[in-house]
Amino acid sequence: MQKTDETQSRLDKQFAFLRELDKEKQIIRQTYLADGSRLENDAEHAWHMAVMALFLSEYSNEKIDLLRTISMILLHDVVEIDAGDTYAYDEVAKKSQTDRERQAADRLFGLLPDDQGKHFKALWEEFEERKTPEARFAKALDNFQPLMLNAASDGKSWEEHGVRLEQVLARNGRSKEGAKELWSYVYEHFIMPSVENGKLKG
Repeated sequence: MQKTDETQSRLDKQFAFLRELDKEKQIIRQTYLADGSRLENDAEHAWHMAVMALFLSEYSNEKIDLLRTISMILLHDVVEIDAGDTYAYDEVAKKSQTDRERQAADRLFGLLPDDQGKHFKALWEEFEERKTPEARFAKALDNFQPLMLNAASDGKSWEEHGVRLEQVLARNGRSKEGAKELWSYVYEHFIMPSVENGKLKG
């Protein structure tokens, strides 16, 4: 099938975005892999969350569109290509996070054809605003995934950063809005054992 100039231009834009997306593999987070051998990157975090959504969607408080949820998850940290990773407990960096990430969203989604750029930027904004069942569940998983890895890696990152129980509870203050049952499990199996063994300061 012969490609028209319009089709070619659309594909050029789509592949330009996909090439830029490769940079997400270079954004290093402050969460260790489960075995504690190294820090994970943003792409690994998004993939892990997407798989979690696939297997744990039955625990969402509300019925969700799974494809929409996974789409949000896969795109939620794309902005860190420009904005960098903001550590969950870095209160100074969090002050400029919103502005940095909005500028990044404008540039990165602006690489796409207009219809896709608007659609996927709106999905990113939906995730950030947490106003839909899909966004609430995705946000909960965004908190639970590092909690699971922190517990599995024997609290390595928590110890390095001197993270305290009250900080973890504050960050997860709204997690139950997306998945009440999962939050109870995470609290009982990941958080409290880490407090009891001294890896997370009470």
